[in-house]
Amino acid sequence: MRVHAHGKINLYLDVLDRRPDGYTNIETIFQTVSLHDTLTFDKRDHELVLTCSDASLEVDASNLVLRAATILQARTSCDKGVCVHLEKRIPVAGGMAGGSVDAAATLHALNKLWDLGLDDAALHNCALELGSDVPYCLTGGTMAATGRGEHLQRIEPLPKTWFVVVQPALGISAGDVYKHPALTRNTEDVASGRTSSFESALNKLRSGRVSDVLFNRMESAIFVMHPGLAELKEAMTHEGCVAAIVSGSGPTLMGLCESETDALRISKSFSDLDVSVTRTTDCSIVIG
Repeated sequence: MRVHAHGKINLYLDVLDRRPDGYTNIETIFQTVSLHDTLTFDKRDHELVLTCSDASLEVDASNLVLRAATILQARTSCDKGVCVHLEKRIPVAGGMAGGSVDAAATLHALNKLWDLGLDDAALHNCALELGSDVPYCLTGGTMAATGRGEHLQRIEPLPKTWFVVVQPALGISAGDVYKHPALTRNTEDVASGRTSSFESALNKLRSGRVSDVLFNRMESAIFVMHPGLAELKEAMTHEGCVAAIVSGSGPTLMGLCESETDALRISKSFSDLDVSVTRTTDCSIVIG
């Protein structure tokens, strides 16, 4: 079985209060993009094996792909095995949920390959055990999310929208961003489950004003930690992006473009970096 696992961006990401369980409440708008990894699954009798095109990526039991397979085995008392080959295209540790969507793709694929018969609710519970982004990655598209990011509401899909993706050669830990003293937090009251700022962003998105929606609260800390990223964001808008934003906890930057032609032209200005062009899509996981 071959599966395409699509990355995501956060069109909007706000950071609220810390939770008693150690996580942080957020408000975000998730969007799937066409940039994707490809996973190939081959049945084995018992063992779980992972190989990867990116030699820098750990392929041991800590990898989310193998963790997803292990959780399915434990939940269903399944003794079947699999060999998974992962062809990486989504930047590693880049704020585009590459690991999360690979885990979600594994849950979907093995549920079918091993004939487990788990329903959507059961897969959602497995996904939440793997990480806050994984439940979203089971479906993808355009969604509003609150809580840890697991409370999801589908919203009207965007028309085809193009982005330039620039991946600087550095790593950022989301945990370090959340703990950084420069990180600001939204202290607005949460009425009916959402702040007024989030409601405003959703209304702008409904009216098609995507550039007015783009916001990432984490930039308040990320740009202190890595000032060069702020300069890169400014350079992207200077080269013609309508707007630019750090995706998730970074360091990947996404530049909103007027068209595919503009995106391709702008990407040439950053050819010394890891750069690609991508567009919005309506689902995270495509089998076949």
